[in-house]
Amino acid sequence: MTAAAERTQDANLAEDILAIAREQVLERGVGLAEEQVLAVLRLADDRLDDLLALAHDVRMRWCGPEVEVEGIVSLKTGGCPEDCHFCSQSGRFPTPVRSAWLDIPGLVKAARQTKATGATEFCIVAAVRGPDKRLLSQVRDGVKAIREDGNDIQIACSLGMLTQDQVDELVAMGVHRYNHNLETARSNFANVVTTHSWEERWDTLRMVAEAGMEVCSGGILGMGETEEQRAEFAVQLAELDPHEVPMNFLIPQPGTPYEDYEPIGGREALKIVAAFRLAMPRTMLRFAGGRELTLGDLGAEKGMLGGVNAIIVGNYLTNLGRPAQQDLDMLADLKMPIKAISDTI
Repeated sequence: MTAAAERTQDANLAEDILAIAREQVLERGVGLAEEQVLAVLRLADDRLDDLLALAHDVRMRWCGPEVEVEGIVSLKTGGCPEDCHFCSQSGRFPTPVRSAWLDIPGLVKAARQTKATGATEFCIVAAVRGPDKRLLSQVRDGVKAIREDGNDIQIACSLGMLTQDQVDELVAMGVHRYNHNLETARSNFANVVTTHSWEERWDTLRMVAEAGMEVCSGGILGMGETEEQRAEFAVQLAELDPHEVPMNFLIPQPGTPYEDYEPIGGREALKIVAAFRLAMPRTMLRFAGGRELTLGDLGAEKGMLGGVNAIIVGNYLTNLGRPAQQDLDMLADLKMPIKAISDTI
């Protein structure tokens, strides 16, 4: 095929992609392929409202109207040995974040406060390459204390890369979901992290899924990736078949290699969210860090009506979010019910 013919083919696909997506994704529940996701990402801005409406219809048909609300807390902050270029918690960069541990009473209090917002999910996070015995002991004691406090909130963890024995330990503790973001497309990963590989992250997620825990894996958009790599990332996540995909947008952190990066614009971010929904029609798509900075005056409401069906309330580890009540009020205004806690707990 000549270059001119390829350009014509690309233009035709871009023109027809919403009609294709309506039949393929909305009607049949089949996610878009990589070249189709790319066509969505390349849609003109004047098609954004149509795209968001379609993504919302897909979400409603294949996921339903409920929204899952989650809070997160850092058990171990800072001092991480990895060199993730976006992260203020890396000990390799001169950031303002210093290493600190949260004690068990603090963890119980955070879980209690999270439950009080109406959230059904509480995620315990640690800035580490992977958990050592001390960290796993803290998590075990923390989960036990949360349960003894009478709190039945679902508990997730994000503790870095795992061994099979560590996966089994978390299952035994009653951790039902594990978060380990792939962060970016495989072809872009070495530009973002050099101290471990994309494949190492994938291996952890595979073990988690095989052990019966729910898989939570997403990434950060706006780290210098191309549109092609965004499409690549969407279909790689779809191949993983995660229960949940957190959608983060880069918040440039002082002292990190990405401190001077420009945040993604709001309309671009919404287009990405909708494209990911069309790639993964049945997956929980969660608004996470950076949405306030990226969406600005457009507001989270646009995203909630453009394919998103989960949200983190409150703060994001080392970055401030907006008050949880604002998000809860937004969901009430949109008449989106908060997902009830699982009867299987």
